[in-house]
Amino acid sequence: MNITDYTTYLIKNIVKEPDMVKVSSFEGDEDTTIIEVLVAEKDMPVVIGKSGKNAKAIRTLVNAYAYVNNIKRIKLNIDSF
Repeated sequence: MNITDYTTYLIKNIVKEPDMVKVSSFEGDEDTTIIEVLVAEKDMPVVIGKSGKNAKAIRTLVNAYAYVNNIKRIKLNIDSF
């Protein structure tokens, strides 16, 4: 399982419309992997959580996965469409 699949798994299990989740990753500058998460507009409060606690927890889990798999830097962008 790569980091994109792992992030997709995390997000799809907390949203109400898992078919609308789109996760893509691409290389940024200086060995940075950028992961972009797109969810439905009505699922944004669930993904962000109260005071951003869910988003912070997702970032922590993704960074831990990256550390275990020797991925240098991760940047996680969460947005809606």
